[in-house]
Amino acid sequence: MFRSILIANRGEVAVRVVRTCREMGIRAAVAYSTADRDGLAVRLADDAVCVGPPQAGRSYLSIPSLLYGAARTGADAVHPGFGFLAEESEFATACRDAGLAFIGPAPEHLALMGDKQAARAAMRAAGLPVLPGSPDPLAGADDAATQAEQIGYPVVLKALAGGGGRGIVPVHDPAEVVAAFETARSTARALFQDERVYLEKFVRDGRHIEVQVIADSHGEVIHLGERDCSVQRRNQKVIEESPAPGLPDDVRRGLWEAAVTGARAIGLRNVGTFEFLVDENLQPHFIEMNARLQVEHPVTEARTGIDIVETMIREAAGEHLGLSQDDIRLDGHAIEARVNAEDPARDWAGSAGDVGDLALPGGPGIRVDTYLVPGAVVPPHYDSLLAKVIAWAPTRARAIRRLDRALDEFRCDGLTTNIDFLRWILADTAFRSGEHRLGLVESLLENGKSSE
Repeated sequence: MFRSILIANRGEVAVRVVRTCREMGIRAAVAYSTADRDGLAVRLADDAVCVGPPQAGRSYLSIPSLLYGAARTGADAVHPGFGFLAEESEFATACRDAGLAFIGPAPEHLALMGDKQAARAAMRAAGLPVLPGSPDPLAGADDAATQAEQIGYPVVLKALAGGGGRGIVPVHDPAEVVAAFETARSTARALFQDERVYLEKFVRDGRHIEVQVIADSHGEVIHLGERDCSVQRRNQKVIEESPAPGLPDDVRRGLWEAAVTGARAIGLRNVGTFEFLVDENLQPHFIEMNARLQVEHPVTEARTGIDIVETMIREAAGEHLGLSQDDIRLDGHAIEARVNAEDPARDWAGSAGDVGDLALPGGPGIRVDTYLVPGAVVPPHYDSLLAKVIAWAPTRARAIRRLDRALDEFRCDGLTTNIDFLRWILADTAFRSGEHRLGLVESLLENGKSSE
């Protein structure tokens, strides 16, 4: 087992990994920027090292700085969390070359899944259902128009190196192609330093269902059930839950089997999340695999009792999973809401500042993952995620009520949050019935009220 792990991340995920390391008796070191020098992760860790200024490109995205941090703290492994460099094969390779274990999938799997077209081709070869799309990166707007005509509108343009719901532009008719292509290409260039885009069929009224898998180097691959992530705003997940409500059992089992098949086909190690769109005819379509820890992993932990971060660490150290599929029990219903520092009334403008009075919810079945403490500074340089509130209960209806109650208890003076917006969604009739689809949030915002 590892002696010391460098957590190459910040915020709530850094706190999350620190806590598991300490429970395992592993020395936890945190890499931090000057903006996070007084953060909770730094306070809880056994060691910490400054890796640069607030700008992510000079700290959390700087491979040399993070390798320095690992050497400075005597780490023999690195956990990348999620976001930043978590899915960068270059970082995983650099860690390996420096004699460090990278806690996550192997560099070749990061590279494969980071290229969305290569990932689609690999999964198609494995027998998974894949949406129709362009076989190669689009050469230009004319190529996009030709491909769209062949596939049939509506379609969606996506950044080839994209992820996290970013770099996605829907196209509903030929008149939109040129502008959409330029938008997609410029967005891809700005976000991922790779302007290549591709095109695939756009699924109307679909559901976003993902399956968590874990695998080891000894050939064991198992799934931990599915999560429904259909509540999204601008392709960013807002609320996630498990099990997916109203999904027929045969469709559910088919998704589980497809994810395990896909993982085996590429020889995946550690963790992966297979993401699918399920259309209105209940036909699933693979869209991508995230080769990292997911933001919404606590939903799965709440139902299975498995610490996914601990599993990642043990697998990276060469241990067997010690679990078979028959060992996995999926219990009750879990639902998570992402509390962000943003102002819905000001076009979702980010909020930053000092945390004043803080009241975090608790009670039966409630978990809160956060880096907030009274007096904490929330800087403007990073993602707006402040906390994740997770509710578990024997039934979906009870879990929703618990989550709503918990959000009502949440107080964070000094920042503007999206809590009222989250509770608005939870109160919606379509959501409560489990009949919602990907367009729920846009529909609510367009109508200006819930469907109660």
